[in-house]
Amino acid sequence: MFLDGFGVCFIRDKTEIKILILYILNRLPRPVDMPTLAELALCDDGVNYFDFAEALSELVETQNVALIDGKYLITPRGMMNGSEIEGTLPYTVRLAADKSTQKLSRVLKRNAMIEAFHTEKDDGSCVVSLSLSDGIGKILKLEILTGSREQAQYMEKKFRNGAEELYIKIAGVLLE
Repeated sequence: MFLDGFGVCFIRDKTEIKILILYILNRLPRPVDMPTLAELALCDDGVNYFDFAEALSELVETQNVALIDGKYLITPRGMMNGSEIEGTLPYTVRLAADKSTQKLSRVLKRNAMIEAFHTEKDDGSCVVSLSLSDGIGKILKLEILTGSREQAQYMEKKFRNGAEELYIKIAGVLLE
């Protein structure tokens, strides 16, 4: 690691990239795909994509990171190893990683609380199942019959984008 003329720390070897990857994954509530993880890890100018991909592959081989259904998550082994050495990352790199992971963490947590899917029926109609959780349990569960797959997909998209507002509106109507 070194400082440039502006006082910004850069990562310069694969071991440091591995530490950064473990640091990032340890702060995310859910697994992420390769492009998302790469975007988070490339927060430091000293990390290039090819070194990142190689470091990630080695972390998977050593079982510090697991690849499940195309998404990466930190393993218990990775958590233990990462927490022991994450303090060696320069402070500015940790700040940049924290900033980028915090925003994604909020999005991942919100998305984990929203379910929206449909089941097609023999007649071409669909039953759309929508639910919203507060992190403890479901606070809204709704099933709606639609006339087509397109309507079902549209409803799912609208629900994912505004589940909280819809919950408030439904509760308001029921409480009138």
